[in-house]
Amino acid sequence: MDKLKSCTICPRRCGINRYESPGFCGVGDKVIVSKAFLHQWEEPCISGQSGSGTIFFSGCNLKCVYCQNHKISQEGYGKEISIERLSEIMLELQEKGAANINLVTPTPHALHIAEAVRAAKERGLSIPIVYNTNGYETVETIEALNGIVDIYMPDIKYYSDKYSKKYSNVKDYFDITTKAVMAMYEQVGFPVFDESGLMKRGLLIRHMILPDLLEDTKHILRWIRDNMGEQAYVSLMCQYTPMYEASAYEEINRKLDEWEYEYIIDYFFKLGLENGFIQEHSSAVKDYVPDFDLGGV
Repeated sequence: MDKLKSCTICPRRCGINRYESPGFCGVGDKVIVSKAFLHQWEEPCISGQSGSGTIFFSGCNLKCVYCQNHKISQEGYGKEISIERLSEIMLELQEKGAANINLVTPTPHALHIAEAVRAAKERGLSIPIVYNTNGYETVETIEALNGIVDIYMPDIKYYSDKYSKKYSNVKDYFDITTKAVMAMYEQVGFPVFDESGLMKRGLLIRHMILPDLLEDTKHILRWIRDNMGEQAYVSLMCQYTPMYEASAYEEINRKLDEWEYEYIIDYFFKLGLENGFIQEHSSAVKDYVPDFDLGGV
């Protein structure tokens, strides 16, 4: 993989030779995975009845101070595996009845993933591939995944550069992410579902609402409506729980108030948006963070 010799896979474009040392993301030239299992707590159209065949990758190109998966995203916990083994894991999850293959924090491993998916498809992989990303992607990488990914599930975390820089150490998040999300939309379109309600193809945008950032959220929702129309699918998440280094930031060192969540849901419908998913307010607990125990790896 020549691109790893001067890596520009993500918008950081750090140019590191990942065969010699890790990039900004903390990942070198090997695939690093921390868990692979049937995930029951994604959106209903992703988890279905049997669960989403979820693979958690280590490393991340953002540095979110509140990351619930910081053990793998920031601290690098995980096991190095080959592309061949990654392909086998996908087939094993399918054999267990997975509704799809759900790739979490895939960006640093995008090139490896493409090879693994191609190999797995040659051996019978037939369920949808879900690219579950923080949204900070290059258009070039998304275009390279055309024909590999069936479902894109990106975050749009922030509108204001002020917040993206403060909480995730990235100054151009919204501009870069929205370009990538539009490339995803042009590639796979609005969601398509099977007769059971499982998503087979399309774009599902996630947004986790942060305390005190309601105006930021409103800007994001308006952008979605204005650029994709009222048929866009959005998952409005209230699961934010202060973790990792969030205690150093007083304004986000609390859970989202129930009235804040209801206010955003009302605003969603006032904009004319029609399709989406919401969570129970009780979902804002640490219990839903997976145990990264190398299971299934």
